[in-house]
Amino acid sequence: MFDGLKDKLSGFREDVEESTEAEEDEAPPEEATTAESGADATAESPSAVDSDAGGSDESSNDDEPSTFQRAKAFATGRIIIEEEDLEEPLWNLEMALLESDVEMSVAEQILDSVRESMLGESRKQVETTGELVESALHDALLDVIAVGQFDFEERIAEADKPVTIVFTGVNGVGKTTSIAKLSEWLGDRGYSSVLANGDTYRAGANEQIREHADRLGRDLISHDQGGDPAAVIYDGVEYAEANDVDVVLGDTAGRLHTSDDLMAQLEKIDRVVDPDMTLFVDEAVAGQDAVNRAKEFNDAAAIDGAILTKADADSSGGAAISVAYVTGKPILFLGTGQGYDDITRFDPEALVESLLDEE
Repeated sequence: MFDGLKDKLSGFREDVEESTEAEEDEAPPEEATTAESGADATAESPSAVDSDAGGSDESSNDDEPSTFQRAKAFATGRIIIEEEDLEEPLWNLEMALLESDVEMSVAEQILDSVRESMLGESRKQVETTGELVESALHDALLDVIAVGQFDFEERIAEADKPVTIVFTGVNGVGKTTSIAKLSEWLGDRGYSSVLANGDTYRAGANEQIREHADRLGRDLISHDQGGDPAAVIYDGVEYAEANDVDVVLGDTAGRLHTSDDLMAQLEKIDRVVDPDMTLFVDEAVAGQDAVNRAKEFNDAAAIDGAILTKADADSSGGAAISVAYVTGKPILFLGTGQGYDDITRFDPEALVESLLDEE
């Protein structure tokens, strides 16, 4: 999963290592000697210590290390990361992120964070630059991926029952299958659920969700084709209240944010049912399209989180990197296969570690 993006991040690490190794090889011996003498003099002379503490003799620019600082660092076994070391690697990283369908503002945030973390940093020659790069990338990626994260199961546990969850998104992205998977996920953790088919206009929608309900042994609330979606989900809530069911999982018609009638239906569901959560579903393989749709749906009718399907088939990783940052709402689950058990809680830390793992 996301192997293509993993390879590109590894390439950035190698670029920075090569750049700093070139700097190390080119360090003039006379500078090192001067720095070494200066370092000894600093240790022996109180006045030198005072001057060094003031910093006035080392650099006229606080943002960029002077020649003396660089030479002194080299002589004492350290290398300072400079702008010129990062310029080409950061450019390559930006291109790699965009090629992996990472949204532009997200890519820029990652680059700015990496640059701020690394620029002017020094590392011991006995350590590897790769460790410094990995730490900077880890923090930068986690900052954008983990936006808005909350413990989904804890929220279910603490909420008044029944908990009502409405699912939205465009047609054909696995919304109904994700509802069935989440019903199974909840069942494995001791929560009962009922399915409610608010997708009342699409031919065959009732049959599709009923097949899932029958396979899972769940009850299904549905109306005749053309019925009121809000009324169906409301009936699902009433059924859950009467039968001590923990969670209502409400399907809705696939829609685009530009479909005024469908968006009006969603607004009516919000008004009539007042769901506890609205989850946006899209395909991870849709990349930038999924990111754009997530933002548009959130702007039109606020979502609480997202589920990305087909994550196992996505090598780019752009949607997983970008959706939370552009919406301010977390990715909660990844769909990773065809089975009802093929749904995984989204773990930003685990994802970042897997992207940076060199094995």
